[in-house]
Amino acid sequence: MYKKADASTSCNYGRRYEANLDVVSSLSGEVKMLMNCKSAFRRPDFLVPPIDAVLQLVENKYHHLYNVVGKEFSLKKLLEEVCETFLKMGTNVHGSTSRKHFSEDCSDVPRRNIRTKKEEPLSSDSGKNSDKKDSGCAKRSTIQSLATVPQPPVPPARRGHFHDISDISKGTERVKISLVDDVGFDDLPKFNYISQNAPYQNAYVHASLARIDDESCCSDCSGNCLELSLPCACARDTGGEFAYTPQGLLKAQFLDACLSLNENPQKHHYYYCEDCPIERNKNEKMPESCKGHLMKKFIKECWIKCGCNMQCGNRIVQRGISCKLQVFCTPEGKGWGVRSLEALPRGAFVCEYVGEIMTNTELYDRNLRSAGEQHTYPVMLDADWGSEGFLQDEEALCLDATYNGNVARFINHRCFDANLIDIPVEVETPDRHYYHIAFFTKREVKAVEELTWDYSIDFEDHNHPVKAFKCCCGSEYCRDPGRR
Repeated sequence: MYKKADASTSCNYGRRYEANLDVVSSLSGEVKMLMNCKSAFRRPDFLVPPIDAVLQLVENKYHHLYNVVGKEFSLKKLLEEVCETFLKMGTNVHGSTSRKHFSEDCSDVPRRNIRTKKEEPLSSDSGKNSDKKDSGCAKRSTIQSLATVPQPPVPPARRGHFHDISDISKGTERVKISLVDDVGFDDLPKFNYISQNAPYQNAYVHASLARIDDESCCSDCSGNCLELSLPCACARDTGGEFAYTPQGLLKAQFLDACLSLNENPQKHHYYYCEDCPIERNKNEKMPESCKGHLMKKFIKECWIKCGCNMQCGNRIVQRGISCKLQVFCTPEGKGWGVRSLEALPRGAFVCEYVGEIMTNTELYDRNLRSAGEQHTYPVMLDADWGSEGFLQDEEALCLDATYNGNVARFINHRCFDANLIDIPVEVETPDRHYYHIAFFTKREVKAVEELTWDYSIDFEDHNHPVKAFKCCCGSEYCRDPGRR
């Protein structure tokens, strides 16, 4: 084998790694490109990423940061073209052994966005058609000799800093959650990362062993409840069958039922309060009638009083995040977003929505005090208010991740056809005025595809405690009348 080129480069993602690129050919016409990253493999904290995710991330970087290629650009196609060009140029030599021949071969190729480091900058009309031909191609053909043409300055409104944080969770999650801003559009978000919900002040969350009766738990179980011949007591709330498969996914029948309820709710699926806490906060003296609360299907996981272990197949949400998530700056102007660095099957648990447990009154007062500031959209814990009857203020709860929250606070809204669904999950207490909000995939999700969920926003409700934003979801089913 003959080494054609050897170029050394490096990248900086918090630490500096050396990567060597070799182009190798054989007399039989075979061409191989080899990237050597051995310095990274020697690190104990290095985890080999999926190659598809690596290619996609680099493509996104070139699309949005350098702005030198079109949407049809593919890193894989670029590498294939390098190999094809290598063979083509070698095939067209016709017996010549002079390197001058290769310079003549590329004299007609326009160099619109790349130049050699020693050349003068290209003129302002270099991107336009011109009758003049380039005087010759670069004398050196290695990667070291190429540089991108400087782009116009980023407007002040979009100018930011490039960030790369290896773990925003500060080690509180099972897996690291990275944050990257390879666009430079946004400042770092200001919030405190928490991996579990925490009461803000007056929220009533009564989680005690005494409230879990023996009929509501499986104290006689051991090991994995999903391996039992008959489902235990913890499957009672999901129709006598567990909601999860042995592979840790939502069962298709359960997921389909949840999707149908969310997408095509009927009037009898709503509960209408006689004295609605939300309307009471808006106008205590003359509250309007309740607009209805969708009664959703619940998952009941095994509790602290159950006899099974933490690896039980009915403890998916309480074990925490297991997929590789990343916070990134979206190119569509939606601010920060979340993507998975690996492909996810349908029904996979992604994360739960974590924030401060607040009463609706506390949320209402907070929003009045901080009017004009940017907020995350709160989640009302009203999925089973019908079984609770009349709710005191300290029992009408919601989750707010504006100041304290987890990675889910960055998941963007998408009307109707989002790829995630939120499902209520009981973990600590049978009192359904408090529960967990867990996100599961509605369909297969590709690596580095943005994760989205439907906030169930009524864009025409001008009295909501948090004003509806201008929707940028891009869905053909967008409900925002301003986008139609």
